[in-house]
Formats: sequence, structure tokens, C-alpha cells
Amino acid sequence: MLKYTNMSEKVANKEKIDDILTRGVGEFIDPDGVFRKKLENNPENIIIKFGVDPTRPDIHLGHAVVLRKLRQLQDMGCKVIFLIGDITAQIGDPTGKSQIRPEVNMVEIQKNMKTYLDQVGKILNKESNVFDWITNSDWFVSINDIIVDDNPISKVEDKAKFWAQTRMQKNKNNLRNYSFINVLAVLRQITHGRLIERDMFQKRLKNGEPIFMHEMLYPVMQGIDSNVLFDVYGACDLEVGGTDQHFNMLVGREVMEMNKRVPQSVLSFKLLEGTDGKEKMSKSLDNYIGITDEPNNMYGKVMSIPDSSIGNYFELCTFTSLPEVEKIRRGILDDSIHPKEIKMDLAKQIVSIYYGEEKAEKAQENWENTFSKKEIPSDVPVVEVKEGDLFADVFTSSKIVSSKADFRRLVEEGAVTNMDTDEKVSSYNDKVKDGVYKIGKKRFCKIKIIK
Repeated sequence: MLKYTNMSEKVANKEKIDDILTRGVGEFIDPDGVFRKKLENNPENIIIKFGVDPTRPDIHLGHAVVLRKLRQLQDMGCKVIFLIGDITAQIGDPTGKSQIRPEVNMVEIQKNMKTYLDQVGKILNKESNVFDWITNSDWFVSINDIIVDDNPISKVEDKAKFWAQTRMQKNKNNLRNYSFINVLAVLRQITHGRLIERDMFQKRLKNGEPIFMHEMLYPVMQGIDSNVLFDVYGACDLEVGGTDQHFNMLVGREVMEMNKRVPQSVLSFKLLEGTDGKEKMSKSLDNYIGITDEPNNMYGKVMSIPDSSIGNYFELCTFTSLPEVEKIRRGILDDSIHPKEIKMDLAKQIVSIYYGEEKAEKAQENWENTFSKKEIPSDVPVVEVKEGDLFADVFTSSKIVSSKADFRRLVEEGAVTNMDTDEKVSSYNDKVKDGVYKIGKKRFCKIKIIK
């Protein structure tokens, strides 16, 4: 049990917990205050689950909202279990999607898993007393199973060898496979009506769109994950995720209860909108800011967010106090704060979190030199293009350059530059990328890829 030397220390700890459980939080489900009491008295005995499906290689600022909260909990002594959903990634949680997600093959998932583990170390403490990781293939797949995908591994014996080599937690206690009969035992206690009540399923039904059975099993599998963690670690006190994961995490409580386990509490966080200011930050929508984006690119992307998103980014992505965040929100609304200046402060703070103060200052200096001193006009023409189009075709059809020969000359002179990243178009056959481009000395164009 924690020992406090004085009342001020106890008050400070309470305020820290209040901040963790309220800042950026959508909902906190903790019946009878079970989790909070344990956090106040025995945080070193707490096990927290954070699950991620490695469908893409990069972790972005939206993920970092949760990761930074987990780091605060680690600093109090809690242990975070980073659960990599290499099997659920093949389903793809249908959250917010109007149609089935394409499957990701296992070779790609394995590569993404390594990237995820490397990247979380930029935020989480990976010391063994406060961190561990596990994959749900450890209980959803037997090495004798045949996985049907476009994986080049085709023979049954080769697939068995593949799984044996990639099983990462071989020595975990109480780890057992969940066969089909085990999954059936769980399904017997979860009704079709319970699963179909999800918002995205209701939207599909309304629009006459199909719902596939493997998608409906996703929250059940996520719930089984929580039950397994209880078996392996002796507890699964809390699951964290975005508000779009709230339904799935509640199913986790139900699965644990039906298995006579103490059900996990649920902490869901507000979703960070992407650089478009509309949809949630998403790699599939290409509106994300990766935590490994180089400093100049990260700074430039933050500067590209709409003014309406500034407050949310301060709340979810920085350490700025909540009273100050509210002051910023009011200042933008009543025009007492200049959006560009406060956005520069925001961008600098974010870059500093991931790269340090020195590189953040350098990124700000580079941005000012590029955008402020070179005076990019405010009425830059926007050209909407398709992914895969060539710069040469886009710039000539849009009359940005007079001919393809003119474009070739500009490329050879190094005179076509992405002002967001400071990268030059180096080949006549380069394909388009999003960004504001300077062509020659005075021409500008903003490329927006429509998917």
C-alpha cells in the first residue's frame, strides 16, 4: 500500500489521478470505483491492456493520445500489456467503416508488428516491471492450423514452421489455445441483438449493405483477449482505447464476467481528428501525423490543421494545462488570439515532445524561412488528383506549367519543391504527393490526393 509522508503529497497524487481519468477522456466505466481505489493504493499490482491491430506500420498522434496516458500510469507503477492483434488485424475492426476491410497478409502484419514495438518506445517505458507485450495469435492459432491468405508460405508444414518461429510469448504461464469449441462457449452467452446494436452495423442495415459474420465476431475476440490476459497476468484491471472502441471494451467486461473473472474497467479517450479537421486521424485516410515523421514534416503537418482543431490538439497532444487550453479555445473564437501564432506554439510543443527542444526550434525556424519569409500566397490554387497520377500530367493539364518539356526543365534544375517537407521532385516520372509545391520562382500549387 502507498504511504504518504504528508497531506500535500496525498492531495498531489489525487490531482494526478483526477487528471489521468478526466483529461481527453470520453467515458470511464469503473463500477464501485474498483480501479480508482486500486490506483490510489496499489498501482504496482495493476495490469492495463492496450490492443492494437498492426494493419499499417506507423503509429500516429491519435495513437499517441492513449500511449501518453499509459506512460502516466506507468510512472505511477502500473504495468501496461501491449497486445498486438495479429489475428484480429486480419478481420479489421469495422468501427466507422461502411464496408468490409481488406485483409492484410501475415507477412505484412509481422513487419508492422516489429515497427510498432520499436515506435512505442518513443513514449512508453519498456522496462519489464511496467511493460510487456503479447500477440493474440498465441491463443487463436495452433501451429497446425492452415491460414488462408496470399502469404507465399503455402505448405502446411511451412506454415507450422512460420507460426513456431513467430510465437513471441512461449513461456507465459496459463497460456492456452482457444479452439472453436471455446469460442462457441462464449458465443452461447452473447446474443445476436447485442452484437448488431453497434452504430456502424445499424448504418449498414439502414443502407442495405452487407455485414459479414467474421466482422461481428471481432468484439467477441477482443473480449476473449481480455480474459486470456487475466489468466496470464493474474488480472486485467483496465482496458484503454478510443471512444470508437468503447463497445468492444464493454464486451470484454461481459466475457470476463461469464468466466468468473473480475471484469476490467474501461477508459475510452476522445478521438483526435486528422489534418483535414473532419475525420478521425487515420492512416487509411492519409490525414495522420506519424510520431516518427521527421521534425520539419511533423511541424509542417501541424501547421496545416484547420483553426477549429487547435484546441483539441492542445488538449490531446500536449502538456498544456486544461485551463490554458480553454483560454486558447476562447481566444480563437473571439479573435483575441492569432491562430497562426498559437498554431506555431502548438507545432513546436508537439515536435519537442518527440524530438526535443533543439530540433523543435530548428523545425520552427525552417518553417518560418520557408513559409513566412518566402511569402507563399494565401490564394494558392488547389488541384485535386488521383493517387498514382504523374506530376508532369497534373501540372500541364492544370496550366501550372506550359508544357511537359517546361516541367522536365524545371525538374532538372531542382526547381519543383514540396514546401511542406522541403523535398524536391527529382524525376520527370515522379508520382504526385500531397502538399504545397513551389514551381520555379513564383508559381505555387497545392496538390490534394482524392481517394
